[in-house]
Amino acid sequence: MRSILSIAVVVCWLCSVAAAVFRSGSSDGFGKARDTETAISFLENELITSSVPMVPLTLIQGADSKGAVCLDGTLPGYHLDRGFGSGANSWLIQLEGGGWCNNHRSCVYRKTSRRGSSNFMEKALAFTGILSNKPEENPDFFNWNRIKLRYCDGASFAGDSQDQDSQLFYRGQRIWQAAMQEFLSLGMQQANQALLSGCSAGGLASILHCDEFRELLPSSTKVKCLSDAGMFLDAVDVSGGHSLRNMFQGVVTVQNLQKNLSSTCTNHLDPTSCFFPQNLVSDIKPPMFLLNTAYDSWQIQESLAPPTADPGGIWKACKSDHSHCNSSQIQFFQEFRNQMVLAVNAFSTSDQNGLFINSCFAHCQSERQDTWFAQDSPQLNGKRVAESVGDWYFDRAKNIKNIDCPYPCDKTCHNLIFDFDQSALEISASSRFYFPLFRASLVSLVLTKLILRFLV
Repeated sequence: MRSILSIAVVVCWLCSVAAAVFRSGSSDGFGKARDTETAISFLENELITSSVPMVPLTLIQGADSKGAVCLDGTLPGYHLDRGFGSGANSWLIQLEGGGWCNNHRSCVYRKTSRRGSSNFMEKALAFTGILSNKPEENPDFFNWNRIKLRYCDGASFAGDSQDQDSQLFYRGQRIWQAAMQEFLSLGMQQANQALLSGCSAGGLASILHCDEFRELLPSSTKVKCLSDAGMFLDAVDVSGGHSLRNMFQGVVTVQNLQKNLSSTCTNHLDPTSCFFPQNLVSDIKPPMFLLNTAYDSWQIQESLAPPTADPGGIWKACKSDHSHCNSSQIQFFQEFRNQMVLAVNAFSTSDQNGLFINSCFAHCQSERQDTWFAQDSPQLNGKRVAESVGDWYFDRAKNIKNIDCPYPCDKTCHNLIFDFDQSALEISASSRFYFPLFRASLVSLVLTKLILRFLV
């Protein structure tokens, strides 16, 4: 009887997670019940959490008194794994990603998910990659104080307004400030080394907040910033439109971001342009490292060839698996890569900055163990991502600005492949990762797998 009750609890919990995933899918800003980033993170987590120690969620008590709340008004949260030994006085802050909401409807949906409410956040997370506490997985930062700040505002921790009628709180800037004050009180004020990092929308947040992070800490503290998969480009989509610009314009307008964006940028560009990293990175004062794939999977799915730009589905097979692209489609991706390289040109002239832009079809490489530091991890000039970032942070080498040759020259990639028709999740031995996009049958499969694992 106890086993049956336990199984029922597991099933109920998993159903709530699945429901939250489906609800959050509406917050991609394109009016489609799908979320590429959620699909990636959910399925990757399903693979790793059974063997990796879990780090509990901590809510920031009293944050609500400062107006620092998630979209639905709940308290923001973070996960902290304390440093030890020589890293006890070093701090790494990882800003969580997860897309944006760009209109009233998508923000209302988002507040009923983990991307908009701490009520739906996982109570514990696995720390892998740059967050791992094992030297064989994370050689330079394993014993630092490592924090993952949860993302629940929908605008890369940049908003400070609210929709009173709908009880939507756009308070990302206040969440950032309340979290930083919490971390300073926990010992970060005495840090001798600090790294602000983030993935995807969190990578954009790392760019937006890098200068503020520097100002929070003593001048004696070594402070640098890392943006992973945060170089979202103001690119033309397959229909000749600007899907991501339209989305970002919605984010900036709905959350009234203008007052919190870089004045150096807004003095000569419109607010939407100042939400694009390509117009910000060259003016950031602290040292910054840009880690990005030249053919970013999220941008291919949601910026270059979203359903709104491809209503006939001509790009469906290609954007799901680059091996299904024809020569003209590959050329379109090559032009996107060229834009990426051009966008970091001025940034790369600074000796203090670093680059790792590999010609892979992936998204976020710092938190995934297989792409951060593993035997077969992606490499540029013989260095894996973790080694390149470490060399840059600790000044072990100069001029760490690695830009890959165009596809298909790189054989070390861990490419993501989204299979719309496959009924099972597969991981091949050839560094190609298959992630079916969410649908009812897939959720049933995941539930079944986890229940069987629980029974065994």
